[in-house]
Amino acid sequence: MSAPHYAELQVTTHFSFLRGASSCEELFEQAKNLGIEALGIADRNSLAGIPRAYEAANNHGIRLIIGCRLDLDDDFSVLVYPMDRPAYGRLCRLLSVGKKRGGKGKCRLAWDDLVTYGEGLIVVLLADLADDLCALRLRRLKAAFADRAYMALSLRRRPNDQMRLFELSNMALAAGVPTVVTNDVLFHVPERRMLQDVVTCIRHNCTIDEAGFRRERHADRYMKPPEEMHRLFARYPEALSRSLEIAKRCKFSLKELVYQYPEERTLPGLTAQQALEKMVWEAVPDRYPHGAPEKVERALHHELGLIGRLEYAPYFLTVNAIVRHARSLDILCQGRGSAANSVVCYVLGITAIDPLKVDLLFERFVSEERREPPDIDVDFEHQRREEVIQWVYDTYGRDKAALCSVVTRYRGRGALRDVGKVLGLPEDLTKLLSSQVWRWSEGVGEKQVKELNLNMEDRRLQLAFELANQLVGTPRHHSQHPGGFVLTHDRLDELVPIEPAAMDDRQIIEWDKDDIDVVKFMKMDCLALGMLSCMKRGFNMLEERYGEKYDLTSMPDDDAATFKMIQKADTLGTFQIESRAQMSMLPRLKPAKFYDLVIQVAIVRPGPIQGDMVHPYLRRRDKKEAEHYPKEELRGVLGKTLGVPLFQEQAMRVAIECAGFSPGKADQLRRAMATFKNVGTISKFRQDLIDGMVERGYEQEFAERIFKQLEGFGSYGFPESHAASFALIAYASSWLKCHHPDIFCTALLNSQPMGFYAPAQIVRDARDHGVEVRPVCVNNSRFDCTLEPTGKKNGKGEERFAVRLGLRLVKGLSNKHAANIVAGRQDRVFASVDDLWRRAGVPAAALVCLAEADAFLPSLSLARREALWAIKALRDEPLPLFAAAAIRENAVIEELQEPSVALRPMTDGGEVVQDYGHVGLTLREHPMTFLRRDLSRRRIVTCAEAVRVRDGTWLETAGLVLVRQRPGSAKGVIFMTLEDETGIANAVLWVKTFEKYRRVVLSAGMVGIYGKIQREGEVVHLVAHRLTDLSEALASVGERNHAFPLPHGRGDEFHHGMPPDDHRVIRKRPPPADHDDDAVERIKVISRNFH
Repeated sequence: MSAPHYAELQVTTHFSFLRGASSCEELFEQAKNLGIEALGIADRNSLAGIPRAYEAANNHGIRLIIGCRLDLDDDFSVLVYPMDRPAYGRLCRLLSVGKKRGGKGKCRLAWDDLVTYGEGLIVVLLADLADDLCALRLRRLKAAFADRAYMALSLRRRPNDQMRLFELSNMALAAGVPTVVTNDVLFHVPERRMLQDVVTCIRHNCTIDEAGFRRERHADRYMKPPEEMHRLFARYPEALSRSLEIAKRCKFSLKELVYQYPEERTLPGLTAQQALEKMVWEAVPDRYPHGAPEKVERALHHELGLIGRLEYAPYFLTVNAIVRHARSLDILCQGRGSAANSVVCYVLGITAIDPLKVDLLFERFVSEERREPPDIDVDFEHQRREEVIQWVYDTYGRDKAALCSVVTRYRGRGALRDVGKVLGLPEDLTKLLSSQVWRWSEGVGEKQVKELNLNMEDRRLQLAFELANQLVGTPRHHSQHPGGFVLTHDRLDELVPIEPAAMDDRQIIEWDKDDIDVVKFMKMDCLALGMLSCMKRGFNMLEERYGEKYDLTSMPDDDAATFKMIQKADTLGTFQIESRAQMSMLPRLKPAKFYDLVIQVAIVRPGPIQGDMVHPYLRRRDKKEAEHYPKEELRGVLGKTLGVPLFQEQAMRVAIECAGFSPGKADQLRRAMATFKNVGTISKFRQDLIDGMVERGYEQEFAERIFKQLEGFGSYGFPESHAASFALIAYASSWLKCHHPDIFCTALLNSQPMGFYAPAQIVRDARDHGVEVRPVCVNNSRFDCTLEPTGKKNGKGEERFAVRLGLRLVKGLSNKHAANIVAGRQDRVFASVDDLWRRAGVPAAALVCLAEADAFLPSLSLARREALWAIKALRDEPLPLFAAAAIRENAVIEELQEPSVALRPMTDGGEVVQDYGHVGLTLREHPMTFLRRDLSRRRIVTCAEAVRVRDGTWLETAGLVLVRQRPGSAKGVIFMTLEDETGIANAVLWVKTFEKYRRVVLSAGMVGIYGKIQREGEVVHLVAHRLTDLSEALASVGERNHAFPLPHGRGDEFHHGMPPDDHRVIRKRPPPADHDDDAVERIKVISRNFH
């Protein structure tokens, strides 16, 4: 007897967002294991999972039936499957209509909408009971869709279930609508039932105990083999066979989607290719005023020829139009990524790096063998990018342009928090547990639970960990891509559904950037880069103050003073080279010219680190190791990186020059290396590369070593073109900081939030560079930070400026109220709180924000408490009589209406705490100065002392936690940056130390670190051995005056069990025995975390 056949037509994936509990890959793999012939994906009101389902179907050899479930008005639900390409287009338009009508995350459709767009769709009614309403819907279904109408039979596992199926079947038969069996699958295996309950509770925002009938009433929604389905529905063999009938009728496949790029408006009488060529050759003199070198002309002919053969000219015209429009609005922008390999992009002004000077490879960008659409990324000022985005919508039309989506997936911390909430764990417990998770791929294990003194035997606690691990990686919702546009010639909403984005006037497609690669759509990235906003503001201030006009391409080349500053790692706030890892590398690599900076940007990356290329490069740079080139052609490929492959383009050139690969095959090698862990395709290139090198005279051992190096970093290798683009901005920002630190600080503060460091560290660094910084002031501050004359000259005889902090830094003050304050004092400054209130027309709440920020001192001579007292005397609205009188008499009503009150002054520490709380920084004493006397008694040295001592010295230092960084390439090592009143210290925590003091590392705002100084040239680190949470001491700063000593008893007099030494002397101390510190109550201080 032959095995029964069956196609499962009603499968919900986790792309239904908190409904399905299994991925497309899991579902199709299980279908193959069970012998199911086809799967119909029917996510609710969505086609979001279709590209992933298409890939999974191809991987496992199971037919994909594309469709979805539609929930119509009046609780009317149907399954719809397009039979052909036109029907698929109509389904996309139908979903787009519903999503536009429903708004973000919703879809509202009526029966009439389905009928309007229903041609070519198979429609399956989902009915619960055989009642009059069901009979009416069957008649309407038959009338509208004729032989494309069906009704589903599914078990609900409730009393009288068989009778329900019998009645539904008879009612459908009477209406002339055939039935079809579906299993209404929500997960691939029974074990996923609990996770499905969890996502249901998350969706309904309830606990598992409150869920009731919102949960599935049975555990039967898993995928079943055909034999089981035939046993369960033995009375309905025709309905079972119709699952295969529908599968055969639905012939549409995603491979039928033909993407056509929009035709650009070109010069009259010219094709897109001819117009592109004309623009390129006309632009050559702008880039090469003395004539294009022969090498450039050859490259242009080669690139233009390849662009023509692949018919990509319209794409280049589009990107060029967007960039030209941005520049017409004086918006700073720059292309980056693989586009920087193109001379065409450079000549047109899309990119700023001459690829021939840096010897970049065009085939890394466009390859005839690969035949994949190019992907040009253009960065714009982040504060003005919206102007560009709206221009794209207006120019190409909202039915032909949309942003890609991003599928927001659960990470470890969010998964643990949501699962804990569902299981009814106390909120403070889930908060504590989730705070111990560092990044998305990490969970909390039994060890951490024991350290928190929790009982791992608790069933709900165990379940929370198990289910959170299952939830990690599950899609939670759609958000918008940072700027990836898809543009089409015909209607985009006939290729993929379009929905409104969370931001006004934006719309997104349902597919993300990886999905559109599957269907070969071209994408143009309009990205936002905060440093471009900073640089544009800086360039404008340079022109305004000194008459010097610069842009990214006209900066002074290889400025010695700039590189001297970079070599000292004095790069806080600059682009790309400001992280702790980059700062540690700078004094070792010692960049002295632009290409050194290209290497610097790329070398502190997972690829070179995992490929063991960093140390060989540094040794060769320091002449401690000789360069080795078996043949001269290899010197031509690797000579500029001293024989060490650091870039993806070099991997390709090795294959081309040394192994005889074509450029296209070399790019296939690069892509295979990038995915070999998942796909295993690199093996077919390994032998080709080694054999090719051996045939050309290389030793077998050397060829294998080269391949091993390339394999080691291929999946994480940094493109040289990308590094060059970033290095240009890194150099420009460093030049501005070196020569104009006042302008750089002002521009950086006005471009926040961005970068590694908060405004407090930016201001601190500027003051260390001799920049005067002035506080927020109601009579002098504008919204942005500004420059004010100081009457002094710098070393070059130029006027020096002070930075006046702007109202943008005042927490709680709206942009509108700040603008009213600035406008209100145009004629004259404010004379009092009452005067400001009346003339600016802002509410008292805005004045409170200013008072808390100490903005009334010194211009109005009111300290915080005095200003707040004066504000209390104001009414919510000015009395018309008094307001008119004040205007008529051009006078102000002073705060003398009430008798003066002597208010108790705040402590010095209290002022500092208020500064941080309401401005985010202080220009007064550093918080650590109030604790220094006590810290010295405990033999805790300053950061400045710590970095001056000998290599190998054991000591303890303390500070505010500025940055925690855990690079993916660092094998779990944590880098921490501490700050005190003397400077910063950098600490390294090995994995064991981190695990031992995880709570302190992740939670403390101020820590003490005891460890061993490790010095390598100019690079100094404190290798941590023990950490102490000092947040409790930090919390006491508000109660202290500067000279007030911290009272302490003998129990906490010394941390190390010995009398106090003279704190001015750092004694060499032996390494301590391991011991645990008592936990102290933590106070959360916000620091910046990176990984």
